Amino acid sequence: MADKVIITAALSGAGTYKNNNPNVPYTAEEFAEESAKCYKAGAAMVHVHARLDDGMPTHEVDKIRATHDAIKDKTPELIVNLSSAVGMDKTAEQRITQIVEIKPEMASLNTNTMNFGIVDRKTGSVLIDYVFENTFTMLQDFGKGMEENGVKPEIEVYDIGGLDNVLMIMNQGFFSKPMNFNFVWGVAGGQKFRPEAFTTLYNALPPDSNFTTCGVGNDEFPAIMQSCLMGGHMRVGLEDNVRVPTGELAKGSYELVEWAVRVAEILGREIATPDEAREIMGFKK
Repeated sequence: MADKVIITAALSGAGTYKNNNPNVPYTAEEFAEESAKCYKAGAAMVHVHARLDDGMPTHEVDKIRATHDAIKDKTPELIVNLSSAVGMDKTAEQRITQIVEIKPEMASLNTNTMNFGIVDRKTGSVLIDYVFENTFTMLQDFGKGMEENGVKPEIEVYDIGGLDNVLMIMNQGFFSKPMNFNFVWGVAGGQKFRPEAFTTLYNALPPDSNFTTCGVGNDEFPAIMQSCLMGGHMRVGLEDNVRVPTGELAKGSYELVEWAVRVAEILGREIATPDEAREIMGFKK
């Protein structure tokens, strides 16, 4: 299993829309179709921010459940990883309720309060600006809620401070092993991908942890290549980046998965199946 690499496809996010790429899914049916394509391309897991039919992110449990179930009905092999962020200005209760009621196999767990937005990289103009709240209490309560309901947390790390927060909270002992971390790069408010920063995060991980990585825009492929090179896993998809490395709009998250498979092949890593991914990440049987 050591050489197996897990590929995750992040299908939509809370800030990527059809005007960015027309292949971003909105409806449950679109999510199911795209997930099936990603599985066929080599993804073991899909990360999902459910949408209303008009594309707006939603915390509504019934809508998120419909999207989750549509994916599982069409491709039961896939791991579905739901977001506990769900969108701007959602309450802590709105963010965690859908996780503990739907009980996906995995869900994102964010680690620190931070600026979060969209900034024009060329001009520096702020286009969307808000504070993404993730207090110590939320980190604790969300983590406990996931573990108690059989949901494996994917711990989202935007900088070394977020990882240090987890190292403190984990002393309570409720996280099951192995812990699974995702290093996130290129978010406006987080840190830009730098190989030395990646190495710092890697060296600070708790023993026997798993790690994957994702990068926004141009940070996507350098980040996943370093992760794959260092024995970690890879996340790609339209949530993070709407273009393939040639600069053209991606035909879907599945095309970005195909590129990730090429990275793995170049680096001599075998692609993990969903069941192999479950074993690697320590899912309860």
